[in-house]
Amino acid sequence: MAWQIRIVDDMSPAALRHQIGQLLIAGFDGTAVPVELKAIAREFGLGGVILFTRNVEAPEQVAELSFEASRLVPDLPVWVSVDQEGGRVARLKAPFTEWPAMATLGRSGDERLVERFARAIAKELRAVGITLDYAPVLDVHTNPRNPVIGDRALGEKASEVARLGRLIVQTLQKEGVAACGKHFPGHGDTVSDSHLELPLVEHPPERLREVEFVPFRAAIDAGVAAIMTAHVLVPALDEGRPATLSKRVVTGILREELGFSGVIVSDDLEMKAITGDYTVPRAAVLAIQAGCDGVLICSGRHDTHAATLESLVRAVEIEELPFFRVEDALKRQRRAKERFVAALVAARPIEGRRLRQVLGCDEHRAVADEMARFL
Repeated sequence: MAWQIRIVDDMSPAALRHQIGQLLIAGFDGTAVPVELKAIAREFGLGGVILFTRNVEAPEQVAELSFEASRLVPDLPVWVSVDQEGGRVARLKAPFTEWPAMATLGRSGDERLVERFARAIAKELRAVGITLDYAPVLDVHTNPRNPVIGDRALGEKASEVARLGRLIVQTLQKEGVAACGKHFPGHGDTVSDSHLELPLVEHPPERLREVEFVPFRAAIDAGVAAIMTAHVLVPALDEGRPATLSKRVVTGILREELGFSGVIVSDDLEMKAITGDYTVPRAAVLAIQAGCDGVLICSGRHDTHAATLESLVRAVEIEELPFFRVEDALKRQRRAKERFVAALVAARPIEGRRLRQVLGCDEHRAVADEMARFL
């Protein structure tokens, strides 16, 4: 039986306060949902949680955690999300299958291998109740000095990243896990890490359309559920604001020019590319204003989560953040959750032998071994 999503049309100040948390995807510490996050969910609602290695103790514990987290808000299921790309960005370790980096798929060029990889990841994520994977990386790795993308990218040619990225999106979502392509408008040609500072992308719009945008167009054509923005400054598109906070980039290009109708989510707003110039609450207002439908705040600092939500409520009250923009974001979130979350959260997680038969099984290890040939 699927979760019965209740549509709330009342957007009075009290109702707005109870729903504004749907714009937040929050990180937390520990292997169970903290009481502070439960309190935030009760007061504001909550859009999702993101899991890191600090939240993972054992598969059964992850499954129970996902089940609890997904049901924190009575009217709308909560995303349980994770960065499970493979290689150095994979939060779920053994006994989950440990995957080589996605660059191995690009070197293989083998569409069948790509499909097997994405199918296996999706099956393991669904087995523990995870509904959103921040993958695939759709950045084109055109700069060998790039410190943050590297072997996370599928390749150095836009056409290949588009071809294989499309397959990963289609296969993940066919298996019931929402895919999130990242990092728009492209983080492949940078020489700095947005975790540490604001990277600069110095390409004209023509080059961006011919290279960086190509994989995102393919993912959009494949029906990708979500796209994550990059904390990069692209002066040819917006001289003043990072892409995540730029209406010209998020709404003007991703939404209007490329025609993306799904969920746009920010990268972590606590990265120094953002916090060097903005507070997290202020950045959240600007990101939603720019066209994002959700913001990631990945630390376990629940005072920051609460302050951010208060800031969003206040921005709507003083009409700095248009009400229709919040309403649009909530609708996009709801549509995606009806597609990918509602049915899964209604069922108890599998456990014991049944769970262990899925995670790290012979079939999945064989795929990882085949990928490893292209290291």
